[in-house]
Amino acid sequence: MHTILPFFLAMIAAIVLLNIFAAKLKIAYPILLVVFGLLVSLVPGLPVIKINPDLIFFIFLPPLLFEASWAISFKEMKRWWRIIGSFAFLVVFFTALSVAVAANYFIPGFTIALGFLLGGIVSPPDAVSTGAIMKFVKIPNSTSAILEGESLLNDASSLIIFRFALIAVGTGQFVWQEASLSFLWMLIGGAGIGLLLAWIFVEVHKRLPTEPSSDIALTLIEPYLMYWIAEQFHSSGVLAVVCGGLYMSARRLIFLNSASRIKGYSVWESFVFILNGIVFLIIGLELPDIVGGLRFEGIPLATAIKYGLLVTGILIAARIISSYVAMLATFIFRPSVAPRASSRRRQMMMPLLLGWTGMRGVVSLAAALAIPITLENGTPFPNRNLILFITFVVILVTLLVQGLTLPYLITRGRLFQDFVDEEKEEQTRQRIKRELKEHGYHFLKNKHEKELHGHAGIERMLEHWEEKIKADDVGWMNEKNKIIIVEMLESQRQYLSELNKDISIDEEVIRQQLYQIDLEEERLKII
Repeated sequence: MHTILPFFLAMIAAIVLLNIFAAKLKIAYPILLVVFGLLVSLVPGLPVIKINPDLIFFIFLPPLLFEASWAISFKEMKRWWRIIGSFAFLVVFFTALSVAVAANYFIPGFTIALGFLLGGIVSPPDAVSTGAIMKFVKIPNSTSAILEGESLLNDASSLIIFRFALIAVGTGQFVWQEASLSFLWMLIGGAGIGLLLAWIFVEVHKRLPTEPSSDIALTLIEPYLMYWIAEQFHSSGVLAVVCGGLYMSARRLIFLNSASRIKGYSVWESFVFILNGIVFLIIGLELPDIVGGLRFEGIPLATAIKYGLLVTGILIAARIISSYVAMLATFIFRPSVAPRASSRRRQMMMPLLLGWTGMRGVVSLAAALAIPITLENGTPFPNRNLILFITFVVILVTLLVQGLTLPYLITRGRLFQDFVDEEKEEQTRQRIKRELKEHGYHFLKNKHEKELHGHAGIERMLEHWEEKIKADDVGWMNEKNKIIIVEMLESQRQYLSELNKDISIDEEVIRQQLYQIDLEEERLKII
């Protein structure tokens, strides 16, 4: 314990420093973390990190998926649900099938079941890596929503494939009828359990006299409860967390107050950052142990690298092919929503770019590490170390090759210059801010007209909202006036919620204004 604890503290310090360095270099921090973990693993005498395969999913996945479901724009998800659904389920299955067939044909000792197991592990792109890379380039809201929505749902579909393949490898048989029913139950049951638990959690927050610290503590345990309870009913814990998180995110203004939202955002941002950093470091730190297992099994390192590059190539090709098929299907069946570009070249390049976003990361590593060491009869799990090594190669190559080149392709190809209008976005932002001030002013004027007459404090309050920049002196604020202002802020929140129904308005702009309103309410409390 005294040896491991300083090592973990050093890992967290390294994560922070590498993130700062990555921001300076303008590259995604997972790339540096993986490379750093690989280099550190070569240092002799360091403690070997061992994580129980049964706990790997439970430790990392629930909070990462829960936080991602709160960050995504549900409005954009509903708008692009067809293509998100196709990428999250059909493309994942096509990718897993491609890997299974290739592994069965090219890798000695790999059955179709083992191939599907490997395919389920490496098929889902990593949301963290894609999101970190997209911070350095500007892309349309539609593309961002598709990538974020896909990353939420493809984790569930790939892990369902992983679970069925694991059963097939362990039992040596696969009954399609039972599998189909189980698949439906995992989808429907997982979503239903997640929504039911989310509704219960919302009611608990509303009815209990919680404080911000209590609210935040509850949100930290809620994704784990969703995942664990869904798994006890043999449904998809991942889908339960995703659906429950989306439900609670859409109702954040109902059951969390401004202080809980502000403080919770900071806590969750730091918590998920550390979790992601630890996972990406573990990817590199696990490699020596995996290589040792390959040597023990008599598999040359060069051969294992060749298999890893083969699977990586299949993954990239399958995703690019799927992107072009999706574009073709959109033009044929729903031409009204097909993306428009100023030239044929850009139109043909966009699916290539979407296909090139398939970096692998956290979920793939967690799934690979979750493979049991032995089967139920006590025999070693077949090709476990080779599967782990191939997964590592896939993660490393996709992060380095695709992760480093993706911003260049977007910028150099100017693929989105027809779709990203920064001037229009800024105009929308300024318009909403102006309308909010007008809404607040008219709210005070119309609802509290009697109190306004002859009341110096309230009159000054109006001046504050007519010329907000001049409102530096707030010593005049009393408790009665605070109540009126808080009521007005709540009215502004409702106004923004209604405004968010307009699909032409970026939800991120709405969320920024809501955050500022929360800050304004908290400022009032300390006056």
